[in-house]
Amino acid sequence: MRIPRVYEPQPLTVGTLVELSDTSVQHLVRALRLREGDLIRLFNGDGAEYTAALSAVDKRRASAQITEAAQPAVESGLQVHIGQTLSRGERMDYAVQKATEMGVAKITPLTSERCEVRLKAEREDKRLRHWQQIAISACEQSLRTRPPEIFDVSPLEQWIHNVDAELKLVLHHHTAQPLQTMDAPSSVAVLIGPEGGLTETEVEAALDAGFQPVALGPRVMRTETAPVTACAILQYLWGDLG
Repeated sequence: MRIPRVYEPQPLTVGTLVELSDTSVQHLVRALRLREGDLIRLFNGDGAEYTAALSAVDKRRASAQITEAAQPAVESGLQVHIGQTLSRGERMDYAVQKATEMGVAKITPLTSERCEVRLKAEREDKRLRHWQQIAISACEQSLRTRPPEIFDVSPLEQWIHNVDAELKLVLHHHTAQPLQTMDAPSSVAVLIGPEGGLTETEVEAALDAGFQPVALGPRVMRTETAPVTACAILQYLWGDLG
């Protein structure tokens, strides 16, 4: 039986007893019905994975005695930062979830000229917490030890000038150079447009900011498919896939 694995946002050290968060108790005790003595695995984003045994379990609370720590080789050395223009409904959720599974390191939600989603401050904060939880759940499933950092929503024009990466790419059909002929970078920023696509003005602004145009194939992808495909290709070429 696979040992359940959960994200626990607190310091974790071998030999210590930790009180589990309400979220962990909900999943492990109420949903999976684990009992005292059952083994679990914890991670907190520090790159390690901790084996622990449940103790003092009841319906509302549970503790875990940490017995082991490991450093699994699951995080890619290629740092990918996706600038993802906001999309409607579950499309943004899908992009965050699948990009996390593909090893993305950072995600910045963007607004653009053709972006149809506008979030007020309160709703933006709620959506950011929602996307972070989606990323954490994807890490639990995919065995990652470091959830990607999800930044505040940013205007596209601001992000393209401030993002720091060795290689910067904008998805566009006017491809100047195939990816496989480029020198291997240590970090990549990828600009993904909205459902209606980037305007020519936005593409030109990205090029002026040092981005290189790249196409991922002859077909036009949905906005939620493009970051997943981009991450997979980048990890295959220069990361840890394949």
